[in-house]
Amino acid sequence: MHSLMGFEGDNLHMSTSLLPVGQLSPGHDLNGYIQAVNGIPMLTVDEERELAFRLHDEGDLESARRLVLSHLRFVVYIARSYSGYGLPQADLIQEGNVGLMKAVKRFDPNQGVRLVSFAVHWIKAEIHEFVLRNWRIVKIATTKAQRKLFFNLRGAKKRLAWLNSDEVEAIAKDLDVKPEVVREMEGRLSAHDAGFDASPGEDEESAYQAPVHFLDDSSADPATQLEDSDWEQDATHRLQQALAALDERSRDILQRRWLGDDKATLHELADVYGVSAERIRQLEKNAMKKIRQQIGDTMAA
Repeated sequence: MHSLMGFEGDNLHMSTSLLPVGQLSPGHDLNGYIQAVNGIPMLTVDEERELAFRLHDEGDLESARRLVLSHLRFVVYIARSYSGYGLPQADLIQEGNVGLMKAVKRFDPNQGVRLVSFAVHWIKAEIHEFVLRNWRIVKIATTKAQRKLFFNLRGAKKRLAWLNSDEVEAIAKDLDVKPEVVREMEGRLSAHDAGFDASPGEDEESAYQAPVHFLDDSSADPATQLEDSDWEQDATHRLQQALAALDERSRDILQRRWLGDDKATLHELADVYGVSAERIRQLEKNAMKKIRQQIGDTMAA
């Protein structure tokens, strides 16, 4: 488990001899993991302070290990508050553990605060980023203000019913956004984030409802792709044949008017051929007519 095996950027590599490896991984057995971390003794104020100073001043790895392990239950508690997003609880705990490790690494006991008060911000920050990366409903909330609104609005909703007008106005004023933005984000919160594949826990009777069983991507059909490619090649070939059948002047007019990067105007071509712009337009029209006829004859053949 990454979140219990080391600290980023340092040589901090923590022993997991205190517990079996399986119990230290929420992805292996979530209930067993929660039971295991709840069984780890909590530190007293004096013990935490002593360990924090040993880590801060001496870089003591055993102190870092004990600080992390004794606060794992707190990560579980925070992760539970994000269960409404439909994301695996084990993944939320894993990300929260990463935040806890970052907090322990940066914790300064000289500031006179408890580690749990300092770590809560790091734990929530990691979980927030995980939610934003993985919850499809909120991925479209791209601005920093929208993301702040998303999490604040979820915390502000104390009941399942829709917000009334007064509540919308109050939240909009508190977060400095327009009321319609609050309404839009509330709608996203109430949406259901359905996965494309059936989840492993679904039985056979409900698994068929997963989009993978009834959504057809016709663009991925090899026969259709081959047909489209063949049609494009054939159309290009017929156009080249039709152009070759034109006289040199008509072909040059069409190429300069339609096929070149810098398209010429009627007046520019009129100056080149010493005729009026109207005459160039007539030649262009006749050439286009011949090409359509030539392509049609080729298709009929």
